[in-house]
Amino acid sequence: MTDAIISKRSRTQLAANMPDYAATYGSFSWNTAHAMLDGMPDGHLNIAHEAIERHVADGHGAQIAMRWIAKSGARTDYTYAELSRLTNQFANVLRARQFKKGDKVYALLGRVPELYIAALGTLKAGCVFCPLFSAFGPEPIQARMEIGGANALLTSTRLYERKVAGIRASLPELNEVFTVDGATRGTTDLKPLLETASDQFETVQTSPEDTALLHFTSGTTGKPKGVVHVHQAVVAHDATGRLALDMRPGDVYWCTADPGWVTGTSYGIIAPLTNRTTMIVDEAEFDINRWYDILSTEAVNVWYTAPTAIRMLMKAGAEAIGARSFPNLRFMASVGEPLNPEAVVWGNDTFGQPFHDNWWQTETGGIMIANYAAMDVKPGSMGKPLPGIAAGIVEVIGDTVTELTAPMAMGELALRPGWPSMMRGYLNEQARYDKCFKGGWYLSGDLAMRDADGYFWFVGRADDLIKSAGHLIGPFEVESALMEHKAVAEVAVIGLPDETAGQIVKAYVALKPGHVPSDDLRLDLLGHARKRLGPAVAPKDIAFRQNLPKTRSGKIMRRLLKAREMGLPEGDISTLESDES
Repeated sequence: MTDAIISKRSRTQLAANMPDYAATYGSFSWNTAHAMLDGMPDGHLNIAHEAIERHVADGHGAQIAMRWIAKSGARTDYTYAELSRLTNQFANVLRARQFKKGDKVYALLGRVPELYIAALGTLKAGCVFCPLFSAFGPEPIQARMEIGGANALLTSTRLYERKVAGIRASLPELNEVFTVDGATRGTTDLKPLLETASDQFETVQTSPEDTALLHFTSGTTGKPKGVVHVHQAVVAHDATGRLALDMRPGDVYWCTADPGWVTGTSYGIIAPLTNRTTMIVDEAEFDINRWYDILSTEAVNVWYTAPTAIRMLMKAGAEAIGARSFPNLRFMASVGEPLNPEAVVWGNDTFGQPFHDNWWQTETGGIMIANYAAMDVKPGSMGKPLPGIAAGIVEVIGDTVTELTAPMAMGELALRPGWPSMMRGYLNEQARYDKCFKGGWYLSGDLAMRDADGYFWFVGRADDLIKSAGHLIGPFEVESALMEHKAVAEVAVIGLPDETAGQIVKAYVALKPGHVPSDDLRLDLLGHARKRLGPAVAPKDIAFRQNLPKTRSGKIMRRLLKAREMGLPEGDISTLESDES
């Protein structure tokens, strides 16, 4: 934790969507947020209608809704009117092939236009959309499609042959596989179906409580959990896009997340479209020069990215920016895991503004706690609760939940249920869902603290907390201290069993270019940590790694490091993207 504050009031308070946090928080209601949407007759609500059709009806059909940047660098623009016609055609394809309201349509594709068209067309048709990472192997694909009861799949011929054909027989409910680039044995070529389908479609009048989205989140053990979200979630997507990410109609907005991750759907498709922005979609994977080019050339106003990407930009140094400038960049935000204070300050030094960290989960469906455009930023803090969200720090003992009100008391981060994007269940796991709610709270499983000013501070997952010689140590605090060292690019901290202390702290460190592992550097890092944190909290051991194991959403998998260190089962690693070497 840092005592530094980045004051923003003089620069942004008057211009921001929420110039006065306290006033907005005190007067906000979800009913008012709902009323800002169009809605449908008889109280119905459909995400796709709010994302596309209402803007076309209001005369904004000619505005660019999506600019797709191919790996080659070629740009293709889709207006709101074009997106309306294309999603109508996809909805008509589903109807012609006898898919009905509530059927589950999965997508296994990279960031190509067909994925975004299918997501919205699926919702128009009243079906349920479920995105998968294209990098998944056959086993995680099979598990998610079995759990969800997939009825249709959209993919490519290459991905089908490599990852789906071999498991197709185990998926009896999978009635149709559409491929976007021709057909292969067992699939249907989507292109001719779209070309002959009508571009007129009346959006299905779904209830606010009808299932719209199915996202999967990995647990430490067992199969992934299918998280159910409904059409009412669009109320939160729209409001949080406006209040937490400061989106405005006409903005150029870039969310770097893949739709296989909940952020890539909630804030890579829905929120930017309901707020009538022009969203940038980049097909390519992370590349420093390409990213800086996009920010500059596309005149991005709002940029939403992940801590891993920010740390990689930091690792490259400010010189990687070269002669580029970003005069249009108004707001930068980060999500996926806590953002270290050094990255917040680096953003302020490099771009003239800080990265705004925020906190939410697949289960919450949308941003719950954030640093806002007009609010002072405390680097390392998650910020304050979104208007409409009651958050607290609680202690759970048995069935008793007690809110802790003393400043900086450590406990579980909890929310009062009832916000529109709250999950409606874990698919086919009612008991697991019920365990998330106790004493009138949703229990997040994350440990946090709240300071005297109402800012929340992340400590770690409850199962990541380290208990050493009577001290409770959050890994994020130790990681942030080590990140201050000039040689360190990334850190992961775990607790390991110790006969004397109960647990000891061990850190895994990836170094910046130009620095090489050595005993001298290890001692220097240990000394730095002891000076910053004191001997009771500082790590007792440091191991160097070229890379740290991460999920595809950029979260460092501490539990995987611990399992390997102790020879324990690794649990669900289907979302693992990079690994240590």
